[in-house]
Amino acid sequence: MSLSVGVRAQASDPLLQDSFRVGSEGGALCQAQSATGDPAARTMFDRAWTLVCRDAARPVGQVYALRQGSADPDTGLLDRLNASRKVAVECSAAGSATLPQIGAALIRNCTGSLGAYRIVTVKRGKTLYAVQGYAAYASALDLGLRSVMAGRIVPGKVDIATVGNNDTGFARLQAATLDPQIVMAEGYRRNASGNYAEAAEFFDSLTDRLARDPDAHRLTPAERTNRAHEYLVNRGLQLSNLGLFDQADAAFAKARAVATGDAVQLRLRRNFEAMHHINQRDLQGALAILDRPLTGSGNGLEQGDEVVTLTPEVAAEMSSGVSQARALGVRQDTVLTPVERAAIIDAQAQQLRGTILRLSGQPGPAREVLGKALASAVAIRDGRVTSITRLRAQLLGEIGLTFEAEGSFGQAESQLDQSVALLGAQYPETVALNGARARLGAFLVRRGRSEDALQVYRGIMASALGNRATLTGMANQLQPYFALLARDIPQRPELAADLFTASQMLVRPGAADTLEQLSRELSAGDGEAARLFRQSVSLSRDIERGRIALAQLRQAAETDATLGQQVAQAQAEVDQLATDQANTLAALAAYPQYRAVSPQVLTLAEMQATLKPGEGYFKLAQLGDALYALWIDGAGATGYRLAAGAGDVAQKVAALRETISIDVNGAQTTYALDVPMARSLYLDLFGPVEPRLAAVRHLIFEPDGAMLQLPVNLLIAGQKGVDAYQARVAQGGDEFDFRGIEWLGRDHAVSTALSARAFRDARAAAPSNAAQSYIGFGDNAPLAGPRLTASTRGVLADAGADDCGWSPMQWNRPIPATELREAAQAIGGQGSELVTGAAFTDEAVTGRRDLDSFRILHFATHGLVTPPHPGCPARPALLTSFAPDKASDGLLQFGEIFDLRLNADLVVLSACDTAGAAGVETTRAAGLSGGGGALDGLVRAFIGAGSRSVIASHWPAPEDYHATERLMAGLFAAAPDQPVAEALRQAQVKLMDDPETSHPFYWSGFAIIGDGARPLIARR
Repeated sequence: MSLSVGVRAQASDPLLQDSFRVGSEGGALCQAQSATGDPAARTMFDRAWTLVCRDAARPVGQVYALRQGSADPDTGLLDRLNASRKVAVECSAAGSATLPQIGAALIRNCTGSLGAYRIVTVKRGKTLYAVQGYAAYASALDLGLRSVMAGRIVPGKVDIATVGNNDTGFARLQAATLDPQIVMAEGYRRNASGNYAEAAEFFDSLTDRLARDPDAHRLTPAERTNRAHEYLVNRGLQLSNLGLFDQADAAFAKARAVATGDAVQLRLRRNFEAMHHINQRDLQGALAILDRPLTGSGNGLEQGDEVVTLTPEVAAEMSSGVSQARALGVRQDTVLTPVERAAIIDAQAQQLRGTILRLSGQPGPAREVLGKALASAVAIRDGRVTSITRLRAQLLGEIGLTFEAEGSFGQAESQLDQSVALLGAQYPETVALNGARARLGAFLVRRGRSEDALQVYRGIMASALGNRATLTGMANQLQPYFALLARDIPQRPELAADLFTASQMLVRPGAADTLEQLSRELSAGDGEAARLFRQSVSLSRDIERGRIALAQLRQAAETDATLGQQVAQAQAEVDQLATDQANTLAALAAYPQYRAVSPQVLTLAEMQATLKPGEGYFKLAQLGDALYALWIDGAGATGYRLAAGAGDVAQKVAALRETISIDVNGAQTTYALDVPMARSLYLDLFGPVEPRLAAVRHLIFEPDGAMLQLPVNLLIAGQKGVDAYQARVAQGGDEFDFRGIEWLGRDHAVSTALSARAFRDARAAAPSNAAQSYIGFGDNAPLAGPRLTASTRGVLADAGADDCGWSPMQWNRPIPATELREAAQAIGGQGSELVTGAAFTDEAVTGRRDLDSFRILHFATHGLVTPPHPGCPARPALLTSFAPDKASDGLLQFGEIFDLRLNADLVVLSACDTAGAAGVETTRAAGLSGGGGALDGLVRAFIGAGSRSVIASHWPAPEDYHATERLMAGLFAAAPDQPVAEALRQAQVKLMDDPETSHPFYWSGFAIIGDGARPLIARR
């Protein structure tokens, strides 16, 4: 696909001396910019251009022209190219080729650090022309070369293609752009948009780049130090925004160790650390940081010629629409002096101070501080710094809340309205605008104006849905909306639809981080799904830019009637981009990798149409300490706020888990289950809908908060069994004999849903047409040393390693292949295969090209989910054998899993904690906030790879009494066309009824993620 080629005004010179557009697709422009201002290029070449495409953000290539004498060989040009290149490559020998409108050429295929590279050279008379760049952008390279050789713009198409099949990720590729200052501004912009995960990746990538950049020697020691510091404090802030407070602490500690005395840097760290404390609701800690005197030799600023890119949060307002704004007289300088920059950061610090005072119950002093901050911000360059719009809007909103606290409601509403109007005029339909709207909506709720508030909140939902965005990071701001809906649903049942829509858009920050990582993995691929996804990302950004430019044009048109035609043209361009985006997303919907990361939501009517008779869908949504529940079945829907707070539920979950599986001095230990607690938690969740739950046989459960750590089937649905158990134990009976308990999972088949959309997609997917029935992986080869016996499939305490690697002892407890053999025998059918011992390596799995030939994949191995040490990032993975003669790391990690190509009805993860509890650090890769399970890590990766459903475990799978083998054998003994959730339930009931295995530790841990109503073994 491509769109028509546009030409910039300054490209009209037939000699192409400035710049020219090479082509575009979906709005993703490629442009050739003159590089002859570079002294190196001027020395080595007569003319030179750099090719830049929006979707890549780093230069994709360079075009050169060199006049030469007849004796100058082609290798002379190659030497010059090698000297000019920023990326090291290794090239093959030249091959002859004929290119359209170019003719005979020499092509060299190369490999570099970011993927495939190519060099094309053409001789015309006494001039050698050359183009070098990434092979994925071959069409842009060829068009650039043809235009330079012709001395005019050559029409053509530029395909959006892969930028190399590597694991650096989309953000890391972008962060390798030519100018780190531009990348830093992009990182700030992503922070402002609420995409904290991508912002964190940008700053982390900039840190890596600074360490290895071959041009780093051009920086002075002070410049290098200040950049390293700024990258670290920004990464710390983004990690804090994601709720990864331990990792944020580590990043800020590293930043404090950087010996910078720069006043701007010291101010940045002060503000960002204060924000970090505010994120943790530590207002006094934040205030102490703001009160702390700045230290360092650079505290005294002097006005000079040096300029730096506009930063902190206020700089997030910068966009690529700046040039058009300038043409309209809306002046925005893209750089500020250090003095101006420090003044803006100080104004932001005063905003934080005022917010703390307001939250501490001091509205008068808060308003005084906030008013001074607003005056200081507006005074910079006489108010011409339009990129502080968000800061100004935040200050207006805070001032409004101080008026409300004093009972001046009219003034409060006026300030809040101004905040919304200011952002709406400059940055329409953005997260920043929706945040201001939410603040206004909350005020209206508090004033009892429910209908007005509903209108405001519905506008937020419509905006986010229209932009295919989530509301990550807005949970606190939306609490009044959820409370309003839950309060009014009993009298107005139709509001359950609003609650369902809003709850789907509240993607928790940790899950958003996982989705971001998987999105980067998808973007770095080389297939059609990856190409379409990159096109979608590019279109989204172009739509955002177009809307901003349109808003600025409309504002200018209010005083200049001659701009009417430009407004209409800009609107038409935005509409066309939206149409292109809709078509792209429609094509993407066919790919499971995209469906796994898509933020699209279902309507309540669509969800009801998805359910079958006898099914109920129960969804939890956590906002702060509040938990909201939605129940949907064939009779309708309802919603309510749980009487128990999120903290209370978390305490009960923790207490139950400690009786099920807990590490005591390195040994996995099980205690008698707290039966009254399991009953109490059931009533907390399901009490208001207990009659409706009793009427269904298949429960689809979408957890949130602490319930991500606990399978719902072990909750107790009846009091009679609890009373009988307690009476029996009081008379000296066996406290580990739980027969007779009315577990929820005894009479209900249970499926776990990642989201409503994920469940609908799993249900709608056609059954696998794979020819082979089953492939099993397990029984890894141990490392040198004793082979240990495993009593569970948990992880060993680290044997003293001082890095973030796993103890080698993990590999010396392989899970026997007995379970795999029994499963293969039980399934039968056409073709089964086992991969065990030394053959079971991560490379053996990722290197297979026939995995899509198997209907069921089964991994019986250790799952490594929690970090090996506090402060280490989580790397969810399945343990495999090492390959001594290859670069195998003995781990099948979730990014590698996502890149597999499966066509499976089911993946079984008979391992440890593949859907279970983990520490805070697990959230980055496993997708949970504040600790919790690894549900969104390995599980989502397998679903994205092409499995309809996954069976995963919530805790170490037990080996005692052969419990896991018996459970799996019962599962795979399912009758043809029997639903997989029902087959698992029946296998679990057999263990429930055996006194040795009646404890939930033995039967409850495995969960079906996806549609449990699908058959395990379909009739052919």
